[in-house]
Amino acid sequence: MDLLMAMRVYVRVVERGSLSAAARDFGMGQPAVSERIERLEAHLGSRLLLRSTRSLSMTDAGAVFYERARQTLEAAADAVAAVGRDQPLRGTLRLAAPHGVGEVLLPPILLRLRQSHPELDIDLVLNDRVVDPVTEGVDLSLRLGDSGEGGFVARPLGHVRRLLVAAPEYITRHSAPAGPQDLGGHDFVRVGGLFANGRLPLVVDDGTAIAAPIRIRMSLGHWRPAHALLLGGAGIGVLQAPVCAADVAAGRLVPLLPGYTVPGFDLQALYPVSRQVPPKVRMVLDLLRQELPALL
Repeated sequence: MDLLMAMRVYVRVVERGSLSAAARDFGMGQPAVSERIERLEAHLGSRLLLRSTRSLSMTDAGAVFYERARQTLEAAADAVAAVGRDQPLRGTLRLAAPHGVGEVLLPPILLRLRQSHPELDIDLVLNDRVVDPVTEGVDLSLRLGDSGEGGFVARPLGHVRRLLVAAPEYITRHSAPAGPQDLGGHDFVRVGGLFANGRLPLVVDDGTAIAAPIRIRMSLGHWRPAHALLLGGAGIGVLQAPVCAADVAAGRLVPLLPGYTVPGFDLQALYPVSRQVPPKVRMVLDLLRQELPALL
């Protein structure tokens, strides 16, 4: 039995909370993960996990072994990093990011990363949730807004602005709102659960914060259909600046309410707490810090 790999599997199962999630992370079948855990328990002569059809929990021995195994894996990573700082990156980088950031900002950065490190495989997971890298089994998680608390380190990467926009066609038919008080008279296209209270937060140039009533007529689960509808003149709406910058520059979308700003989001990189950041995570962080300011 490969004891180090068995430790990796066990630690991932505990942190993900399920055999199936750990199996997906490793590209293995669930039966193979279950077999590795059983062989590990037989090797140790101790039960590590209590499993039922709906839950999974550690025994007392399992909790002790988890902490020691995690420390051992960190020490192994430190040993590899100590002698491999100038070596090409290998293995798999698992990266989580929000849809807008992952679909628009990351591809050119990942292309450059692959060109510099052709032996590094990249697994990009896109969702708009706050993904704790520990529980989700990723090496690095890019998140917008408050990252909350968890077993991770957060590093700032920049700020993602948001713009209130409409197509020229819509403005021709309905006129542009002259002030926040006019927003309620326009059809509002929103992404996901944003502005669920029917109010749009705005900041005046002097720093005053207000909440303007809006009339939500369409709610989309992804920014792309919202973007397409706004381009087609379906209404007014808020998009992250990176996903609509080219349209604004070309005049296909027009920013509304000069003198007012829709608050944006801070972009952060989250990675698991460790005595030493793995080389692949350190490399990607450095690349993101170099490339993102211009893209944002």
